[in-house]
Amino acid sequence: MNENLWSIAVDAPLQQALTYKSTESVAHRGASVTVPLGRRKARGVVLGPVENHQSEFELKFIEAVDDERPKLPDEFMKWLEWLASYYLYPVGQVFSGAFPPLAKHSRIKKTRQVVPQLPFSQPPELTDEQKNALNQIQQYDGFQAHLVHGVTGSGKTEIYMHAIAEALKTGKTALVLVPEISLTPQLVQRFAARFPDQVSVIHSHLTEREKTNQWWNVVDQKTPILIGARSALFCPIENLGIVVVDEEHEPSFKQDEKLKYHARDAAIVRAKLANCPILLGSATPSLESWHNAQIGKYNLISLKSRVANRKLPQVVTVDLKEKKDQAKAEEHEIQDRPFWLTEELETSLVATMKKGEQAAVFLNRRGVAQMAVCKSCGHTYECPNCAISLTLHGASHMVCHYCDYSEPLTDKCPACESSDIETIGLGTEQIENDLAKMFPFKVVARADRDEITKRSDLEALIEDMEKGDIDILVGTQMIAKGLDFPKLTLVGLALADIGMNLPDFRAAERSFQLLTQVAGRAGRHQEDGGQVVIQTFNPEHVGLKASITADYEGFAKLELEERQALNYPPFGKLALVKLQAKSMNKAEKLAEIVKRRAQQLKDKDEKYQSIQILGPCPAPLVKIRNTYRYQMLLKAAVDGKLHAFCFQFLGDPKKWAPSGTKVQIDIDPLSML
Repeated sequence: MNENLWSIAVDAPLQQALTYKSTESVAHRGASVTVPLGRRKARGVVLGPVENHQSEFELKFIEAVDDERPKLPDEFMKWLEWLASYYLYPVGQVFSGAFPPLAKHSRIKKTRQVVPQLPFSQPPELTDEQKNALNQIQQYDGFQAHLVHGVTGSGKTEIYMHAIAEALKTGKTALVLVPEISLTPQLVQRFAARFPDQVSVIHSHLTEREKTNQWWNVVDQKTPILIGARSALFCPIENLGIVVVDEEHEPSFKQDEKLKYHARDAAIVRAKLANCPILLGSATPSLESWHNAQIGKYNLISLKSRVANRKLPQVVTVDLKEKKDQAKAEEHEIQDRPFWLTEELETSLVATMKKGEQAAVFLNRRGVAQMAVCKSCGHTYECPNCAISLTLHGASHMVCHYCDYSEPLTDKCPACESSDIETIGLGTEQIENDLAKMFPFKVVARADRDEITKRSDLEALIEDMEKGDIDILVGTQMIAKGLDFPKLTLVGLALADIGMNLPDFRAAERSFQLLTQVAGRAGRHQEDGGQVVIQTFNPEHVGLKASITADYEGFAKLELEERQALNYPPFGKLALVKLQAKSMNKAEKLAEIVKRRAQQLKDKDEKYQSIQILGPCPAPLVKIRNTYRYQMLLKAAVDGKLHAFCFQFLGDPKKWAPSGTKVQIDIDPLSML
């Protein structure tokens, strides 16, 4: 072994590590170094010594070792190496994500308190189901994935905290991952009160200085518990004793840009390398996790009752097709009721307001109207950068929800100059305006990405809901996840159909999960369980019917049978090859090249015969931000051959893809749009 040659994961878009030399043995695995790369200097991490290196190029020297950055633990490095290999991403760029944004020594500026200092809060008495869950977890030594399947309001968080307390007693640390949207002050305060001065938090709404400080609190072992969104996985927390992934089904655990990793799957590997348990919690588990529990790969823990045996909400479904026919038959519209509001939901809202309780109305679509169209010539207001119609906000503000392009809604059609312009569809802003007119003496608030632009907005809204200062909350899926409001007794879904029929094999699963989670916000602290009113044009939709009866198992059985027949996950593996270009012509040519490369490899190598090549074809959203998009789906059995195939046929796209184009690979894609 030549100890003066080192393999370095350099922070650059290179698939492989590079070899450098040093005059003395200054480097060691896990150390951060500075190396020359072309005409610039780059940072990197030492992977280890190199044996028998042969190169036609003269090797360059490591320039410096960065003593400020801590040496990365070997177990954590193995996890980063797995990430790079599994998701086919440049190893050095994976490693670069393992460090905070700023230097430690510049920690002088006073910052706000990220985690509140609270007096110790005594844990409540556990239910029998919660005690049984903890007993099951404790029966296993070392690594085991536990799927905690509990109805909404069943007390999963309490199970997490008890399991973490047990890990801390043995001198271990804990990592808790939650979706960014659920990482609210409510959750942080609960943990801070149970574990005073033992919690650090990392999420996207912190400043760079705050992230850096929180990161060092963990690395310097000042706090044994790290709570965070998916990026918290990249903090090199040592001596890991337990990992928790709450709302494990959430699509936001999958990163769509750059390193396209799934935080749940990556967390399972992290727990396996640390030889510690991992708890995956959800009222609506992903079908992949449910399948793994059914075949015995995960241990299934079931919580079938809400805490204190409170009932699940009563669900009423309103068929909008019948309402439309009824209105036609009567040949008149009820003038004082908004077009989107049925009599059933109106009656429930009035009753809830009379009792002084809170209501929430959910619609997974922002704005006032989905589109504007000229009734004379059919012209629609479309985004010039994206293949999508503009959404009306306010009285005349047309906005693209993909690139933020905006233009005013004109009085006359730009195509034919007719003034017969109609707005079509519904958004949260319209619902908020209508409810404010209906209930002038009640406080109506809205929670969507237009209204909640920074974390402090969300914190203020949650505080107002908890204090009872808001009577009706209107929102998108932002209000569907993990929030717990004692006075919220009614949840209305204005239009449950959004997202049901997207061109995606997961559309039914997503609809079921969202509907169940939204309904689960109602009556969590009432003995009668509260009420949910669902307005829909598709009352027979499989996901909707299952969510009404809270029949997760029945829904999962039907969906898994369909998936198996089509060899979709969890029965098959998928990879989505994403192709981008600045013109449609270039995108089409790139698609032809990619198809040819994939087909040639499949024809040449017998072990790849079972791989299906679907496409390429234009993406459902073919143009986003002036970029034209094609995609090709690869499907295979769960046997590991798909990775090798992708690695082989893609190689280094920079060497064969035409200039001005981009080729990306998404292993285990969640979105087909």
